[in-house]
Amino acid sequence: MSGAPTAATRTGPLRRRAALAATALAAAAGLAATALSGGAAKAATVPTPDHTLVVVFENHSYSQVVGSSSAPYITSLANTGANLTQSYALTHPSQPNYFDLFSGSTQGTTDDTCPPPGSPYSTANLGAEVRAVGKSWGSYNEGLPSQGSTTCSNSAGKYARKHNPWFSFTNVPTSTGYTFAQFPTDYTTLPTVSFVVPNLCDDMHDCSVSTGDSWLKSKIGGYAQWATTHNSVLIVTFDEDNGSAGNRIATIFYGAHVKQGAYSTHYNHFNVLRTIEDMYGTTHAGAAGTATPITEIWQ
Repeated sequence: MSGAPTAATRTGPLRRRAALAATALAAAAGLAATALSGGAAKAATVPTPDHTLVVVFENHSYSQVVGSSSAPYITSLANTGANLTQSYALTHPSQPNYFDLFSGSTQGTTDDTCPPPGSPYSTANLGAEVRAVGKSWGSYNEGLPSQGSTTCSNSAGKYARKHNPWFSFTNVPTSTGYTFAQFPTDYTTLPTVSFVVPNLCDDMHDCSVSTGDSWLKSKIGGYAQWATTHNSVLIVTFDEDNGSAGNRIATIFYGAHVKQGAYSTHYNHFNVLRTIEDMYGTTHAGAAGTATPITEIWQ
């Protein structure tokens, strides 16, 4: 009977099978966890649009614009795009906010003095960052008398440099500052990242909300629709409110990859800057380095 299996020889294969089964279950659990973490990581990213265009308006609170009968076009963008219902400017008056949005810092400016004290600056900013990673940058400035002009104002064109911070940096070529007359009709020729700044009337500073709303539809509406099918994004925002709403402003993302909805997370200019930087894998300027990118609005 020496060939009969003992208890030990009978349980050995059972233990091995149990161990193998446990290993398989652990591996499956690991794969599931990896899939879940990978999905979360993917959801926390931002897209890389071929073109991102930012339009900045002036001195109106969220409630003066979104839902207003004076702003039907901006309201339509808010209703069909990503409407950041708790978006805030950072300070007053205008110029420091533009520097915050462009460079993650006021650069020490506290007013609308032109040129700003201490300029020109050589610090980090969105234009320089985008160019450093091989992408193109440009601004379209309504009323600017000529491409690359660093004039402080142009009364004939209702232009004010206080709304155009890129002219105050040595690491952004002035030649990338275009007149609005140079805004292309072939949107494929737009820079990778560009800002559009209307003049003092069309940006709602000196004229009505309805004037700015009509201007946006007329001048940028074509790009907005084109963006939805051409991997591009439009961002509409304001520099500051009118001083009566805690600096709550309208900020809307519209175009490809954008998930329609109203989003109540608190955001500010630094979050918008950080989001654009992350779109193109640049370094981060100033306070954008510690700001959270806006990730919840993407499909």
